[in-house]
Amino acid sequence: MSPRAKAATPTSDSPKKTKQPATPRKPRKAKPEAGSLGLTAGECATGTPTPEVTRVRTAIEDAGGSVLACYREPFGGHWVALAALPIDRVKPTPYQRELSKAHADRLATVIPKVGRFLDPVIAVPDGDGFISPNGMHRLAALTSLGAKTVVALVMPEPEIAFRILALNTEKAHNLKDKAIEVIRMSRAIAVDPKRAGQSEADVAFELEQAALVTLGICYEKNARFSGGAYNSVVSKTETFSTDPMKKSLELREKHADKLLVLDEAVTAAVGRLKEAGWNSGYLKPIVVARINPLRFLRPGKEDAAPDFDKTIDKMIEGAKKFDASKVKAQDVAIASAVGGDDLN
Repeated sequence: MSPRAKAATPTSDSPKKTKQPATPRKPRKAKPEAGSLGLTAGECATGTPTPEVTRVRTAIEDAGGSVLACYREPFGGHWVALAALPIDRVKPTPYQRELSKAHADRLATVIPKVGRFLDPVIAVPDGDGFISPNGMHRLAALTSLGAKTVVALVMPEPEIAFRILALNTEKAHNLKDKAIEVIRMSRAIAVDPKRAGQSEADVAFELEQAALVTLGICYEKNARFSGGAYNSVVSKTETFSTDPMKKSLELREKHADKLLVLDEAVTAAVGRLKEAGWNSGYLKPIVVARINPLRFLRPGKEDAAPDFDKTIDKMIEGAKKFDASKVKAQDVAIASAVGGDDLN
């Protein structure tokens, strides 16, 4: 037997490796059977309307509108009023992103070609009128066409007005759109006496991501802020707060200020790259990826989020020390190929 074979042969004195027990898999959530959830078609038209729906009917009529039907929506059984409303009594919720004139103009071109308006907006009562969380562009298009009336699905629950991100299918949100809407909703909750005790965690569904609150403040202070370059880092370090919204916003303001300091340092590093002869739209993501201490971190589900202040402080220090001479042509080529945000 060769020496190599002898060395590979286990002896009685060799410690035996114990096989680690396999991690038990979590049972998969069973999919509901087809046709097993919600109401039947007949059930949608039955039942006694709730007092809230009765008040909605009154609000519609008081606003000069007409109730076309009241029914229970088929998924959750909630009451909805289908109504024709005077268009000047319906406004977008004040928390929404800015209107895209190009998108509204496209709708205004298409609606006359179809000759019909077939997509009701969602609305909830507000004062002597209604607000819509998902109809800003349709309302703008109809108004520009001189329409008198808009058809709406009117719901009695006021919280529907805050579910903009989930309900808005008119035009896909980019990161800036989402962040601006989230910070506007957060500020509205903070000053609403009826919701003063609510926290970010209480409205996590509406806010979608804690990072969007911080990024939204950055966009408020700098409309040209490059949120996409930092979204990966902020998403890993921000979690929903359980403090009242007013208090948590104070912390988000501090985080946003620090993030803007980082952006200034990164912009200066990009300037050094340009002075070295580099010219690419992906220079900022390259800098952020190089100084990101979380770049290769793969935390488990139970791990705590990395500390925001420590992470951003390290990145600020890294940006100030960034050496443009260490960037190679292949780095820029890779960034251009995969897209800047994927570098983080």
